[in-house]
Amino acid sequence: MATARPKILPPSDQDLKAMIRFERETGCIWLGQQRMILLHASAFGSMRSELIDSFGEKHAQGVLMRMGYAAGQSDAQLAKRIRAESAMLDMFMVGPQLHAIEGVVSVEPVKVDMNLEQGKFYGEFTWRNSFEASEHLRLYGLTDHAVCWNLLGYASGYTSHFMGKSVYFKEVECVGKGDAQCRIIGKPIEAWEDAEDLTEFFSLNSMAQKLHALEEEVQQLRKVATAPPKMDPIVADSAPIKEVMYLLEKAAATDVTVLMLGETGVGKEVFSQALHQMGTRKDGPFIAVNCAALPRELVESELFGVEKGGYTGADKSRAGRFERAHGGTLFLDELGELNERAQAKLLRAIQTGEFERVGGTEKIKVNVRLIAATNANLLERVREGTFRADLYYRLNVFPITIPPLRERLSDVPGLIRKFINKHNKKYGKQVLGVTDETLRRFYAYQWPGNIRELENLLERGVILADNGQWIESRQICLGMPMPNEAYMVIGTEGQLEHSTKPDILDTVLEQMSRKELVFEDLEKQLLEKALDQARGNVLEAARILGISGPQCRYRLKKLALI
Repeated sequence: MATARPKILPPSDQDLKAMIRFERETGCIWLGQQRMILLHASAFGSMRSELIDSFGEKHAQGVLMRMGYAAGQSDAQLAKRIRAESAMLDMFMVGPQLHAIEGVVSVEPVKVDMNLEQGKFYGEFTWRNSFEASEHLRLYGLTDHAVCWNLLGYASGYTSHFMGKSVYFKEVECVGKGDAQCRIIGKPIEAWEDAEDLTEFFSLNSMAQKLHALEEEVQQLRKVATAPPKMDPIVADSAPIKEVMYLLEKAAATDVTVLMLGETGVGKEVFSQALHQMGTRKDGPFIAVNCAALPRELVESELFGVEKGGYTGADKSRAGRFERAHGGTLFLDELGELNERAQAKLLRAIQTGEFERVGGTEKIKVNVRLIAATNANLLERVREGTFRADLYYRLNVFPITIPPLRERLSDVPGLIRKFINKHNKKYGKQVLGVTDETLRRFYAYQWPGNIRELENLLERGVILADNGQWIESRQICLGMPMPNEAYMVIGTEGQLEHSTKPDILDTVLEQMSRKELVFEDLEKQLLEKALDQARGNVLEAARILGISGPQCRYRLKKLALI
């Protein structure tokens, strides 16, 4: 049985913190004798995105690695000066500890074997909370390769200068490609089999070559016609949604009846539309029906149509949803709400492809692909006797369960981009995205309303945020948990000091004192949130808020929420 590797304990970083000075009068931040800057992670992400979109990932990677390499060399000089009398490993840890203080990444050494005299080096480190991986996820979502290029360049430049010889690192695990953590391994250049490929990233000639190649490519693209627009793709960065997409592809190759399962707001209709577009019926109609929204006495006529005189008020014949979906797909949402008579008629239509209109005797034959959806437990309804067993088994041939948003959090950055783009177009806005704090709060939230709740919040955020600005947590995150983690603040003497996140009530009161939030708005947001979580049930909203039903109804009416 293998024994656990002893943990490497880094030295205190107090000597590094003591070197950081904030000079308000001069506008300078100093690390010893080096001037530093505080840079928005999103600004770095924007620059990184521009490089990728303009020159491609390979050349963007080279630029960012060279940028990190230069920063690493500078910090290696500082390390040898500030800890000249310390042990070799303690001196080396200056670089990783500076990265943590600067908010770049938290570094944990796994294995470090170095010998300056012999020029030997092997280092293995894990990275947590890499800002570069977070920015890539925010802008691009999950990818199939490591993305912490600037950090990798820093590690290579730092170690190469420290060792006095070329040492290169590779990122063998990365959060940006779905791994639980980022992990890097560093060795002298001659120890890598692909040494030539590694050194190419640090070549300054590559960008000039790329610009020339791009010029030729532009000339070629002018001769090529643009492809027709595609449907808005489903965000599928998470493993659960990738599994759903796999099932959709299998179902699309046939006309099998599909049963979409999942909580309210997970997007069952969106996935059903995707299935329709992926199949052979994509040129036919997609007809959606919310069975819960239909009056019980009109369900049959809506689904199967009605002949003139079929019931009181039917002054003319009208085709139902089945007929309108001929040659395409019929999507029945909230199927569990159908009454017994409608269930029987639906079963026959599925089995034979035939039905009669209400008040009619002529059999109508249709060619329809059926997709049903529900958030109810149909099997439990069968046991209770409120849903036909034969219809359930007929529908349950190919069930697909759409996971709730809390189980697919890696899709959140992509969903944010999608919904902000959508509502920017809708309202003529140019909102950039959400702040890092907002995203952090999103990750800590359980999302009872799922995708629908996320889109509604972001629509509100787009309306509230100014053009060219980011949606802040105070605008849309009321009621969401606020992580209470320790962090560093600037002390009165320009030193970093430990502090804790302020209480949520302190934050609210501070916003109210700055006139950013008024009491009436706070009350309205609380009532809106409670009513949303209660799915419109006033008594349940009152229970959540701890007030009586009449009180809740009075306040809702006063604020025109009902």
